[in-house]
Amino acid sequence: MPAEVDFSGSIPNPYIGKVRRRVTMNIDGENIDYFKAEAARTGVPYQVIINMFLTECREQGKHLAFS
Repeated sequence: MPAEVDFSGSIPNPYIGKVRRRVTMNIDGENIDYFKAEAARTGVPYQVIINMFLTECREQGKHLAFS
């Protein structure tokens, strides 16, 4: 292997924006139970279902309503 590698002709990674990040959240037990039940029903991990739900909210431009 060469001592130096020439990256001058390389292109930026187009997938860098899609990297997942690990987060810690405090979520009500009832909400976790709901998503875990959906996971059991569908065979999809509950973390994936939560991510799908959040993605849908973002894509549809949903906003929280505080009263």
